[in-house]
Amino acid sequence: MRNVDHKLSEVVTSPVKNKVGSIFIPVRNIEQSREWYCRLLGLPTDCPIMNGHLCPLPMDGTGLILDTMPMWGGNEPGGAPNLKTPAFMLVTDDLQVSYEFAKTNNINIVTDIQYDHWFIIKDPDENMLMICRQ
Repeated sequence: MRNVDHKLSEVVTSPVKNKVGSIFIPVRNIEQSREWYCRLLGLPTDCPIMNGHLCPLPMDGTGLILDTMPMWGGNEPGGAPNLKTPAFMLVTDDLQVSYEFAKTNNINIVTDIQYDHWFIIKDPDENMLMICRQ
């Protein structure tokens, strides 16, 4: 093996910011998904649908955009691939109340509360979402 000198502490200047603007969630039915996510997040259900396939949700912090993803398989019979592992987490101040809210609203719960810190749900498109204690 040859020795490779890595300069891990060197900061590289980049035009790409270290900030997440929005996260896209692949959905099949934009109207039904908008209603489901708005109910989950306590948002009004009148969020605009743009270009027939995008629905930005009004979030605190990083944005969520529901998207039927026509360019990425959304027009194919099965639709765009879903998120099979949680790609982000939604936060809560009260994990137990959030878990009970999910049960009461017939949300597909994948795991019980884990380590008194988080649990996993599925949206109607079977995207995995993490709910995590803040």
